[in-house]
Amino acid sequence: MAITDSIVNFRRFLKRRNLSSNTVKNYLNSLRHFVLWINVPIEEATHKEILGYIEHLLDKRLAPKTINCHLNRVSQFYIYLIDEEQVNIVNPIKPGCNLRLPRPLPMHLKDGQVKVFMEVLKRCRDKAIFLLMLRCGLRVEEVTNLSLNAIDFKRRRILIQDGKWGKDRLVYVSNDAMKALINYLKVRPASKTKKVFLVEKGTYRGQPISVRGIQKRMEYYAKKCGLKISCHHLRHTMATQLLNAGAELVTIQDLLGHSSIRTTQRYSRLSNLKVQRDYHKAMEVVVQRTACNPVSP
Repeated sequence: MAITDSIVNFRRFLKRRNLSSNTVKNYLNSLRHFVLWINVPIEEATHKEILGYIEHLLDKRLAPKTINCHLNRVSQFYIYLIDEEQVNIVNPIKPGCNLRLPRPLPMHLKDGQVKVFMEVLKRCRDKAIFLLMLRCGLRVEEVTNLSLNAIDFKRRRILIQDGKWGKDRLVYVSNDAMKALINYLKVRPASKTKKVFLVEKGTYRGQPISVRGIQKRMEYYAKKCGLKISCHHLRHTMATQLLNAGAELVTIQDLLGHSSIRTTQRYSRLSNLKVQRDYHKAMEVVVQRTACNPVSP
């Protein structure tokens, strides 16, 4: 088996599945690490080699979640070889190989922290970027890929195309996020690109801003306001705030683009305000139904 040819074909296979360029890059990167490490032909790898590879990744102090991502990507390559190229091999990555992961609650900002964060955003572009994450629940990659023709200003909504797993969805834009977006577009540098957010300084001025470019801006503002915060925290904050405001889980699932309602249900565990309201509302009914008539002295 010509492993190089198979990897090239695997790359084409991933692209045909309409995965994002960043996802394809991550698959190939994990596969490259595995091929360089293993000391037998990849088609002869056994479960024993996989256990050794896990130990290798642990020695490199990779997080369990990162290790599981590597294993999943390599496993998908073996599945591709078996199903698509009809190679007579056994997938050495067996069910149960993955490391056990903790299930921490999604981190979100409290209302006061949101205010502190927003106060340090002075540049029009950055304010528009982070408000789209906070009010619309956009992922950082979805912000970088956002094009001008995806914005419906009249209906105040945005079509997110080729989101995670290649899914399209509609999100709606709040008044403050729309105002920030319009303010930025008024001062946006002229450019042939249709991407909304551009680099404003340096060699790449006028080019679309990258995922890393936005992450570096977040790191700058996090340090400036003294908060431990990432881009994804803004998405979590939006979901938690909507749930506390009474939005239904299925609505939040649709806005965030979650494939499973179970992913969205995690926010219920941190939405104490909604739990508190539901408890007192239900308990009033319970008390009225079960209260005993006072006994006369």
